[in-house]
Order: sequence, then structure tokens, then C-alpha cells
Amino acid sequence: MDPTSEYDFFISLARNGALSATARELNLTPSAVTKRLTNLESRLGVRLVNRTTRKVSLTNEGEVYLEYIKNIKEQIEEMEAVITKRRSTPRGLLRVNAPLGFGRTYIAPILSEFLSENPAVEIQLMLTDRPMTLPDDSIDVCIRFGQAPDSRVIARKIAPNRRLVCAAPSYLKRYPKPNSPADLAEHNCIIIKQNQQVASAWRFYKNGKEEVIKVKANMVTNDGEIALRWAIDGHGLVMRAEWDLAKYIRQGKLEIVLEDYETPEADIYAVYMERQNQSAKLTRFLDYLQDSFLNSENKERSFW
Repeated sequence: MDPTSEYDFFISLARNGALSATARELNLTPSAVTKRLTNLESRLGVRLVNRTTRKVSLTNEGEVYLEYIKNIKEQIEEMEAVITKRRSTPRGLLRVNAPLGFGRTYIAPILSEFLSENPAVEIQLMLTDRPMTLPDDSIDVCIRFGQAPDSRVIARKIAPNRRLVCAAPSYLKRYPKPNSPADLAEHNCIIIKQNQQVASAWRFYKNGKEEVIKVKANMVTNDGEIALRWAIDGHGLVMRAEWDLAKYIRQGKLEIVLEDYETPEADIYAVYMERQNQSAKLTRFLDYLQDSFLNSENKERSFW
């Protein structure tokens, strides 16, 4: 028996937990499945599964065998990806995770354009209110602000991005424009609750010095789009990433304040596991994504 075919057979058996379900998945007869299992156990000299009339369960030896063959199959796939990377046409399922508002505004349209040029790729986009943690078998790549804290993953910078403090013109007509972070004490700020923590401490940098301001707020939300809407309605100052603010600044609905100060990094990164590094579909998508963001002629994604 071809080793990889044997591996696929046993992985299917372990996943389905029944000889009949495995037979249907592999388009075999139940007797053929039973024979393949018997031959496999005979060759190895151990019992891999416990059988009942309706289902099978893995023995200790079966659990060990399953773990090893999964690793072997993954290494074979990585090896084939390395060899064929430059020749292959991007194909197969690409699973992308991105923040809710940013994903709707930017990632979804780029994926649509990418799919038009790479029709052999299938797209699955999952938008969440916080970054997913890798490794995660349901995701190939996460788009996020700021580098990943985990050294086990690869973080590729897609585009520069700053956090900016903004307010609506109507708010700035009622209250004096702040000239320094300390002036925020006289203002109402709209803050965003992330990961169960309220981000009320705003950090600013100038001439190598850090200034931390604990802002006051009468409006708190865990949704960035809602925070922006409240700011546009004139309720206070908000700190958000420039790519989220771009269209509102361009439309004159928000104005930047404290432009002379820097804020914590919010560069856009694509984060993925090492095993995805040689994937033709992922490599092509990340190149396309980076080119899309760096295209200075695309006014929808640049307001400077």
C-alpha cells in the first residue's frame, strides 16, 4: 500500500470513528475497509483500534500512530510546497481573519479583487472583534495591527499605520483644540474596551519622551466603528488607526489633533505559522495585499 494512502485511510478512520462512515468517505466497500485495517494492524503487529458493531476507538498504539502520520503528512505537504512554490498556480482554500471594521472596509474588497485574478483560490474571510491566536486550524493568516507577541509565528509588515487623535469640527467649535496631551484633561474622550480592558490610558511620544494620560470619558464601547460614529456626532475625541479614520478625515467629518505627537505602533501585519510560509496561495495573496496598500494612487486608501 502507498504509505500516504495508508495515512489518509487511518486519518479518515480516526476522524469518522466508524468503518461504515470511512467506507462512504473513501468510496470503498465496508469489507474493503475492514481488510485494509486488518492488513495495517498485521503489518505493524499491534492493535490500532477497538472495534464494536457500530464504532471504533483508538487504542494507545493507535493514538501514537495517528500523531506520527499526521506530522509526516504535514512535512510531506511542506516539502511539496517548497518544491512547487514558484511554478504552481495559487489554488485551494485560503482562510483569512481580520478585525471587523477594517476587514469590511479594506480586506474584503482586496480579497474580491484577488479572487478575480486567481480564480483557482477559494476564499474564507472571518471577521472578529479581536485577533485570533495562532496556531488555529481554522485560519491560515491573521491581519492585525501591531506585531504579534508570539515568536512562534511569522509577522510580515503589510503597510505603515499610525494611531491618530481626532474630533468632529462641531466638537472643536465648542471646545478649544488641545495643543498637548495634558490638555486632554479638559476634554471628553471616547474610549474603546478591548479584551475586557478599558483603554483609558493614552500614550504619546515626543523627542524620545513618553507621556501617559489617563483620559476621562462618558462613552465607552468595544466596537471601533461605534466609537468613530460617536466622535463624528461631536461627543468627544477618539484615538484610532489612520486607516480606520481615512475616509472620515477626507470627507471633513473628523479633524486630527496633536499631530506633533507620536502614539503606539499600529502598523498592519499579516501573521501566520511557519508551515504556511511556502504556500503559493498565501505568498501570492500577501504580495497582492501589500501592493494594494502601498499603491499611493488609490485615493480610497490614502488621505495624505
